[in-house]
Amino acid sequence: MFAILSKEFNSYLNSLIGYIVIGVFLVATGLFMWVFPDSSVLDYGYADLQSVFLLAPWLFLFLIPAITMRTFAEERKGGTMELLLTRPLSDTQLLLGKYFACLLLVLFALLPSLLYYVSVYQLGDPVGNIDSAAVAGSYLGLVFLAAVFVAMGIFASSLTENQIVAFILAVFLCYLVYTGFDLLASIDAWGTASYYIAQLGISYHYSSISKGLIDSRDVLYFLSVITIMLLGTKLVLESRKW
Repeated sequence: MFAILSKEFNSYLNSLIGYIVIGVFLVATGLFMWVFPDSSVLDYGYADLQSVFLLAPWLFLFLIPAITMRTFAEERKGGTMELLLTRPLSDTQLLLGKYFACLLLVLFALLPSLLYYVSVYQLGDPVGNIDSAAVAGSYLGLVFLAAVFVAMGIFASSLTENQIVAFILAVFLCYLVYTGFDLLASIDAWGTASYYIAQLGISYHYSSISKGLIDSRDVLYFLSVITIMLLGTKLVLESRKW
């Protein structure tokens, strides 16, 4: 698994896609954080990072599928999938190696954004006048969100040999699970059931954990969705034996 992880991660760093993803994420969040007047912390005058944490999920919605679209689709199209499957690797090791390589790249993109926290911490009046617990919770929420989106992206990539199709499927799936249930719950016809429908979506749990309160129900939700997506991908890989 670690050999696959190392190979996949190095392939991202040896190509433009890894640097494009990191660059786009940092530039976009930096512009919203410091430049654009409607969201700039300098104009807003309040020491928090909400503009970053509100924008990041929508950036992930497109950037993560761009990372994951090649994981299995490229292997299928290039004819190297059969070669990989003949190696002394189990399907689980192959899957987890690719999964953690993609997730590690996303975490690398998140890491430099910690400079935003340090900057706002120093700019606070007095220094340190920032809700660090909420910031830590929001970063944890982003890590869980990235982990879910990566699992969905890999699942989409396992379904096709076309990277563009894999990208579109992943974006649709991520959007559907992130905000689709909220939109569905907003329909008046559901009555009191709308509350429970909203809890099926990622947005509900991401908003909850971003407040700095780590609820075991939110953590269990994220882990459950990740597990379901990875098991679905494993099932697709094993379908070759049927």
